[in-house]
Amino acid sequence: MQRGHPGQLGATPVEGGVNFAVYSSVAERVELCLFDEQDKESRHELTHCDAGVWHGFLPGCQPGQRYGFRVHGPYDPDAGLTCNPAKLLIDPYARQLDAEFTWHPSIFGYTQRGGANSRNSARWVPKCVVVDDFADPVNPSPRIPWEETIFYEANVRGYTMRHPAVAEIDRGRFSGLRCREVLEHIKSLGITSIELMPVHAWIDEHHLAKQGLRNYWGYASMAFFAPMPRLGGDNPVQEFRDMVSAIHDTGLEVILDVVYNHTGEGDGRGPTLGFRGLDNLTYYRTEPDNPANYINDTGTGNTLNVDHTRVRQLVIESLRYWTTQMGVDGFRFDLAPVLGRHSDGFSRQHPLLCSISDDLVLKNTKLIAEPWDPGPGGYQLGQFPPPWAEWNDRFRDTARRFWRGDHDVAGELAKRLHGSADLFDVHGRAPHSSVNFITAHDGFTLSDLVSFKHRHNEANGENNRDGHAHNYSVNYGVEGGTDLDEVISLRRKHRLNLMATLLFAQGTPLLLAGDEMGHSQSGNNNAYAQDNEIAWLDWSTLFDDADFLERVKQMIALRRSLPLLRQQRYVHGQVDTGLSVIDIQWLDRNGLPMSEHAWSDASVFAVSYVEAASAEDRRFAVIVVNRDGKAARVALPEALHGCDWRVAFVTHGDAVAINDRVVGIPARSIALVTDRR
Repeated sequence: MQRGHPGQLGATPVEGGVNFAVYSSVAERVELCLFDEQDKESRHELTHCDAGVWHGFLPGCQPGQRYGFRVHGPYDPDAGLTCNPAKLLIDPYARQLDAEFTWHPSIFGYTQRGGANSRNSARWVPKCVVVDDFADPVNPSPRIPWEETIFYEANVRGYTMRHPAVAEIDRGRFSGLRCREVLEHIKSLGITSIELMPVHAWIDEHHLAKQGLRNYWGYASMAFFAPMPRLGGDNPVQEFRDMVSAIHDTGLEVILDVVYNHTGEGDGRGPTLGFRGLDNLTYYRTEPDNPANYINDTGTGNTLNVDHTRVRQLVIESLRYWTTQMGVDGFRFDLAPVLGRHSDGFSRQHPLLCSISDDLVLKNTKLIAEPWDPGPGGYQLGQFPPPWAEWNDRFRDTARRFWRGDHDVAGELAKRLHGSADLFDVHGRAPHSSVNFITAHDGFTLSDLVSFKHRHNEANGENNRDGHAHNYSVNYGVEGGTDLDEVISLRRKHRLNLMATLLFAQGTPLLLAGDEMGHSQSGNNNAYAQDNEIAWLDWSTLFDDADFLERVKQMIALRRSLPLLRQQRYVHGQVDTGLSVIDIQWLDRNGLPMSEHAWSDASVFAVSYVEAASAEDRRFAVIVVNRDGKAARVALPEALHGCDWRVAFVTHGDAVAINDRVVGIPARSIALVTDRR
């Protein structure tokens, strides 16, 4: 072992060998542990340390070498110091792991009596693998403009495990998403961007392992550079890159759901696998007067300490790696307020948020925040700086409440259809900043939302206490499946109305994979532990309701063909763009402007967009909403008098022209009226 270089953390192949560097401000000694094909371990001390970075250059070492670290230092849990050289530690910058984590008493840093656990954990901890940079980039990204973007949230395993065209060996893996038939289906919908649930190497939580369950969602990351071995076979790094290239070739983007708010090491009773053994007080936030206790703003037992410059560096360099080496087009940040929280609260000017926003490597990526967490002041919807977009749960809840029949919701729905300007029309943000969704991985599927009034999470082993209790769902008199035609019809109408609300609203729509084919999880609204047929998509149902699938495609196609439904800036009244004048109006059934009082009990209304380049040249799109149980007549705005218009779409039944300005709308439906061009 020779003197290395502290500038690049992790294992970096260079001419003649590999440079190893790892940060620990509390270490007294750091050992690099190498493993041969028989798992025999050899240890090499990193004798040089600069500003807390322990480093060394190992001549002759090559890509493919498996390794880990051991840290010698203080063990005083009451003071937040948890070094234990008996524990093999994964490199925070490891680009590949050779296996998954295995639960065993030796991976805990303490004994039941509270002392340091001296059992060697190497057999049970995955080894890091040295990976070289790639000389060739992945195939080019299609670079979809924000205003044209439609997200599609999918789980790699669940999406491919039961697809008949995916080869058995590829099911549940990145290679499964390269399947031509899989990508053709997504492309045929009109989707532009696949948002993959977490792929960073994660750990199956202890309570799940004891029940014979596994973490299906992946929100328990332990390596922010390494793909989950479960998803990638013998070479998950190359398999991921090949998947991205295939997706790009189809004209689709790849967005990653990333979890930089906590790690899978859990609370103080959790295992010592990496961060905790390297430098506990650097990587995790602890109580100021009691460093033995973690601050738990994430609800998972620990919270990353993003106030520390080395933690911010880790996050930024991980994002850069997935962008430059792995070809990712954007990121959805789980529990994103953690990334902006100081010890005294959230700040939209937090150094980490600013660094991500301003980073030149990330400048062309899409950045999406989940703007809430369980911590103090954790609900920050609308508070992230540009160029961030945010998941908008107000859209979800309002649309659900309106269509299930709640009163006093129409005015709120009007705001959500307008792209939630009340939340996002600040600091130069655009309508695309609102990522609208009805369903996502967390909660009911669309089919279950209209079939179950209550959650049914018994399979999770938590006595049905987990998951959301308030879902704004409805079952139309029957809990779960039914053969009653009337109930089936009402549920189908409800699903189409929710889809239309999502796809005709300003903002960026996000669809949950499988909703287009009626995917059900049998009422489980928290399927995080169901890596099985409860959560996996059943592709045999794809054409059970071919008309529903076709209508979803029609709505997406209309959205993509009508710029008025996806405007690049907020419109309030008339706006002169320089090339045309765009006008928005909210109308009652008589075609008159809605009064403030009328919103309180409105069940029939319209939103009208008219774009006029001249008196003769007008484009328009009018969304007509009828929640009533009977058909309604709705007058179009006066500005469209004499225009040649058509009903481009109605969720069910037939919307018909009554006269020059009046359209007849079926009960419980949405119609889209446009010019005939």
